[in-house]
Amino acid sequence: MRLLAVCTALAAAAALTGCSQHAGPADGPQKVTLWLMKGSASEAFVTHFTAAFEKDHPGVDLDVRIQEWTGIGEKVNAVLSGKGGESADVIEVGNTQVAQYIETGGLSELTLEGLRRWGHQDWLEGLADPASIDGAQYGVPWYAANRVVIYNKDLFGAAGIKNPPRNRQEWIQDTQKLDKGEQQGIYLPGQNWYVLAGFIWDEGGDLAVDNAGKWSGALDDEKALAGMEFYKQLQALGNGPRDADEETPPQAEVFARGQVAQIIAPPGQAAAIEAANPALKGRLGFFPVPGKTSDKPGAVFTGGSVLIVPARAAQREHAIDVITALVSEEWQTELARTMSCVPNKTTLAHVVEGNEGAASMAAGAAQGRATPKSARWAEVEAKNPIKPYMTAVLSGQDPRRAARTASESIGRVLNSGR
Repeated sequence: MRLLAVCTALAAAAALTGCSQHAGPADGPQKVTLWLMKGSASEAFVTHFTAAFEKDHPGVDLDVRIQEWTGIGEKVNAVLSGKGGESADVIEVGNTQVAQYIETGGLSELTLEGLRRWGHQDWLEGLADPASIDGAQYGVPWYAANRVVIYNKDLFGAAGIKNPPRNRQEWIQDTQKLDKGEQQGIYLPGQNWYVLAGFIWDEGGDLAVDNAGKWSGALDDEKALAGMEFYKQLQALGNGPRDADEETPPQAEVFARGQVAQIIAPPGQAAAIEAANPALKGRLGFFPVPGKTSDKPGAVFTGGSVLIVPARAAQREHAIDVITALVSEEWQTELARTMSCVPNKTTLAHVVEGNEGAASMAAGAAQGRATPKSARWAEVEAKNPIKPYMTAVLSGQDPRRAARTASESIGRVLNSGR
């Protein structure tokens, strides 16, 4: 989400550190302010982490402030620009939001710390890549979440399916067995573009590409068209509406009626399904979205959070200490197990073993991606030409022509203001 000019000189990082204002011991505790988003961590986690951090860092007072997602962009931009009266040393932001903040030039570069202290080589690509530009890292992966397949174990058993499918071919074959009579093999609405993005990435395509500073929509590329063709094949094995997304109506409610074998959703939706139909409690299973081959799951859109440090942070040194603690194996393990989310590294996927939903997410997250790194991608989603494109193809229109129209619209939005 950005049109950027970046400076990666090491002197810049040194200058930022040198300009930080640190209170001396005689001035009392040094306050470090951490902004976390509502729902990212439990109250118990925050309390436990704060106490442990302050114990390990005598003379430091960690002030954790919980923020609402609504309106957070304006608040973060105010901190980065030094306007508005609020300040923070570490801020949690959504992984797809980082591009717009990098574009402001108000972030501290964290490349060296990633190399030296945080094990960047094992970070989930879907979190790390959106927070970097031209090799410079501005956001540190914290946790992730992504879609998996939620399935009805009873319906799978009745169809003679003993194990979840391992690849696309098996997935189609199993779904064909499940799609009979009033029963839907899968409920896949026609405009679930996040799912489509994964199929496109599996084929080696993308939603949009940056060519020397000029963006182009890429839905009309042959690889992207192949991803849409697979989506069409899968979507036909159920009665999902062609002209609606997964929230119209909420797919968890449709699944809860008991005649849908599968949906593609974050595993947290299982709670909504069971609340709507308690008879399904204990009857739901999870598996990663299958890939083209059995050796790895399919690509999925990765959502989640990264940690940033404003260039104006008064306590940059201690901000680095806070991030170092939050991304350590100890606290990644506690966060993942408490919140049923995916740790920030592929090497930590084992900490959610035993939690079928989270483990399925972690397997998929290893193949995770994020939306194009443009500061204007949010504008694309607001207009979202991808949705009517999908409906057009599913309704029998020429895929190439519909894809070209959508791609041109994406390009116009991403290149606006250049």
